[in-house]
Amino acid sequence: MCVAKDYFFRNERSAIINEDLFATKKIAKGTIDLVVTSPPYNVDIQYNSHDDRGTYAEYLDFSSRWMKRCHGWLKSDGRFCLNIPLDKNKGGQQSVGADLTTIAKEAGFSYHSTIIWNEGNISRRTAWGSWASASAPYVIAPVELIVVLYKDSWKKTSGSRESDISKEEFMAWTNGLWTFNGESKKKVGHPAPFPVELPFRCMKLFSFVDDTVLDPFMGSGSTLLAASRCQRKGVGIEIDTRYCELAQKRIESGC
Repeated sequence: MCVAKDYFFRNERSAIINEDLFATKKIAKGTIDLVVTSPPYNVDIQYNSHDDRGTYAEYLDFSSRWMKRCHGWLKSDGRFCLNIPLDKNKGGQQSVGADLTTIAKEAGFSYHSTIIWNEGNISRRTAWGSWASASAPYVIAPVELIVVLYKDSWKKTSGSRESDISKEEFMAWTNGLWTFNGESKKKVGHPAPFPVELPFRCMKLFSFVDDTVLDPFMGSGSTLLAASRCQRKGVGIEIDTRYCELAQKRIESGC
């Protein structure tokens, strides 16, 4: 899994790496079973250590570079669950979901499917720009995507081959429309947390017990918390020390 000893935090199930994901050498190539992550959206969120205000071209280049790193870290039968917006309008209309899916394929991934996440507690205006007029309306869908990709082979043959998903969970989650609430920024203490339910479902559906799951944008540690709850090994990369401290507290408290 990890090839160096100096972690920000490590226990039996979790490892936090407080480094730039482009510079870290703590993860060996071909050792990760599943990547689950929600990268920065480039919509001017006020992170401590990341500038979320680049041009769209810069954002796409950044996305290409980090996806290539993840591709190298994955096993040949590794999977990649990418939580991203369908589109965005801040700074101009952009087809983020389509563009990042294309970039992932250019980085070497193969496409498998897309899950639509309906954030049940998110309320957004669905039409504006011109009120009750066809002159210039804008439509915003209150959903996000979880794009499911893989490295070389979709069929998973490595690992324990032990699945812990119930029949009811499998039937519900293989329906590609998931509805559950987003996470509270105030409750977690991070400007863009995602709910533990999201990586938890991805792990149980797309990985085996004791597999190693990586989140290269760990943030508040939701992916590592999910891994600790379902007998996976979680590895998180996070450049900001305060977010590493937050993630450690969540892992140690279990919530």
